[in-house]
Amino acid sequence: MTDSDRPIPRGFPLLQDPRYNKSTGFSEAEREALGLRGLLPPRVMTLAQQLMRVRSNLQHKGSDLDRYIFLAALQDRNETLFFRLLVDDVERLMPIVYTPTVGEACQKFGHIFRRPRGLYLSTQDRGRIAQVLANWPEPDVRVIVVTDGERILGLGDLGAHGMGISIGKLNLYVALAGIHPHWCLPVMLDVGTDRESLRNDPLYTGLPQQRVRGAGYDALVTEFIEAATARFPKAVIQFEDFATENAIRLLAIWRDRVRCFNDDIQGTAAVTLAGLVSAGRLTGVPLEQQRILFLGAGSAATGIADLIVGALMADGMPAPEARRRCWFADSRGLVVASRTDLSAHKLPYAHHSPGVTDLLSAIEIVCPTTLIGVSGQAQAFTEAVIGAMARHNKRPVIFALSNPTANAECTAEQAYRWSNGRAVFASGSPFDPVELNGQRFVPGQGNNAYIFPGVGLGVLASGAQRVTDRMFAVAARTLAGLVEESHLAAGTLYPPLSSIRSVSAAIAAQVAAEARDAGLATEPVPSGEALTTLIRSLMYDPAYRDYA
Repeated sequence: MTDSDRPIPRGFPLLQDPRYNKSTGFSEAEREALGLRGLLPPRVMTLAQQLMRVRSNLQHKGSDLDRYIFLAALQDRNETLFFRLLVDDVERLMPIVYTPTVGEACQKFGHIFRRPRGLYLSTQDRGRIAQVLANWPEPDVRVIVVTDGERILGLGDLGAHGMGISIGKLNLYVALAGIHPHWCLPVMLDVGTDRESLRNDPLYTGLPQQRVRGAGYDALVTEFIEAATARFPKAVIQFEDFATENAIRLLAIWRDRVRCFNDDIQGTAAVTLAGLVSAGRLTGVPLEQQRILFLGAGSAATGIADLIVGALMADGMPAPEARRRCWFADSRGLVVASRTDLSAHKLPYAHHSPGVTDLLSAIEIVCPTTLIGVSGQAQAFTEAVIGAMARHNKRPVIFALSNPTANAECTAEQAYRWSNGRAVFASGSPFDPVELNGQRFVPGQGNNAYIFPGVGLGVLASGAQRVTDRMFAVAARTLAGLVEESHLAAGTLYPPLSSIRSVSAAIAAQVAAEARDAGLATEPVPSGEALTTLIRSLMYDPAYRDYA
């Protein structure tokens, strides 16, 4: 069922339905035909006038969290106005609706809760997940973002309050890639929380119990995936903010069985790979010559390394040599072959080398060209660490990718100042431009939002049966190819966020073509300009419809 097939509510119920409500934007003819006469102020306002009011109100809010709450309320009242605002002001508002503000919103989710959004599935629903899914009012879901709330950004276990992440991600799908909002389903798998302060909080919205693990957990996830793919056969499932062990394990179990991916593993990997390719243009050190040291060895870090290795192998480098380009330092030090405490996902990157326990010593041993932080350890990249990278490299590449901003391994200003302006920097959360030694640096934000919306759109356009690592590699190369020399001259490794809908469309076209060429497409995928036209035709543009 499409919007045009639906009966439009009349009268007061119409003003309470965010999908169709235009508030003061209803025309005289619509007010007469839909029983709205007298229920609205008499003056008819344009969408532009409504946006003017919203922007004015937004400007007068006292904090970013207040702005987040205001925008959530707007979405609950008038969906079209909310997404028009977000599309038009994406650079300014993405940090509000997503990172870093969404982190604070998740931490305080129970205290700022206004109206339910999304679908909550808990351990109490075992055996009847299909019935619960049937309660969702939209029959044609195409994108599901699901979390269990155990590792929200760098904030850890937030339990059911992690729903804010699923909601935020899907808002970006709509705004950045034009996925229709009615195709989107945020899902929270509430299996409890191990954070005692949440369980004791009377305003916590989830089950106040310790996390269910083992067979009970797996049974709930399995029932959800099987029920979701049965009810919504066209949907792609995005796993979001699962803890490392479950993130890696669930992706391995389901990636070849259903249309799914893990954004923390594959999306992060693709945006980082794109940044590395762009950085190579600045430093003169191409990807195949880089040595990369990761601080952090969880699912995001090894996902990045796996995609880098795959890209190098595709260019002809043998797998052992490609893996040798990637090194890891975890909470116990450098990941080396002599260690006996390594998880399975770290073993391919356990190289023969002396073992050291601190990052500075690891840098001296590895002599990396690139340092990537995915540790969640705020300020882990100290002045001594940045200085060591600068000693080993004319242009050291520093990626502080941990979110939210408070968890970044260093700030943009620190990276530039401590390297005397020589660092090539990117971060997971936004930082303001930096003035140093008469030069202006504009740090790039290596945000997954550059990748997952376009990948999702390409999968939907092609009807791809599976989401492959090759699709993410294609997305990374496409993103890197959109970085202009003027961006690089300012130190920016990614295109401006203002162009992100065009970026998503370009990525979607290449992902759809990859699905076609790999024999995974179930929908016709044309070539050339016809493919661009197809992608553009699928992209939702927030505008009022005439209901008269």
